Amino acid sequence: MEVILLERIAKLGQMGETVRVKDGFARNFLLPRGKALRATENNKKLFETQRAQLEARNLELKKEAEKVHGTLDGKSFTIIRQAGETGQLYGSVSTRDIAEAITAGGVSVNRNQIVLTTPIKSIGMHGVPVHLHAEVDAKITLNVARSPEEAERQSRGEELVTREETSMDDLGLEVGAALAEAGGGDDR
Repeated sequence: MEVILLERIAKLGQMGETVRVKDGFARNFLLPRGKALRATENNKKLFETQRAQLEARNLELKKEAEKVHGTLDGKSFTIIRQAGETGQLYGSVSTRDIAEAITAGGVSVNRNQIVLTTPIKSIGMHGVPVHLHAEVDAKITLNVARSPEEAERQSRGEELVTREETSMDDLGLEVGAALAEAGGGDDR
């Protein structure tokens, strides 16, 4: 389906461009959210008459996003979760949890502005990008810990999760000892 973009969309195009997209993407995302119009002759004329208004609105939204970027970029937020001894969370930290933590910190963001490829499933310091506008992104640090004291220690740079490293030699000795103990050694 051919559509006229009403705002800049990453990996698709700039405002005012006519692009071809899959029908489902246009029907389910671009058109209902007001990000595009069907590329008909009437809509092309309508877009040209409203172009100045759309550009002004986009510039205003960008300025607001830059203000939020100034207050949000580089900030650190703490989320307390239960976790096992190895640092593996019993649940996970999702975009909703992160958005609630940021909003509690004084900056209002929506969960769809948080960019996570996979949910956070371990304690530690995690860098999380926040998509404020098509041209403005902020990066926050998320401190996931078991307690406020642990979060404080992590923010100072301490490594709280100790992983025991086992070499292949150690494994070989352990298996050999277990076989000898069980009587499974070579007794030819």
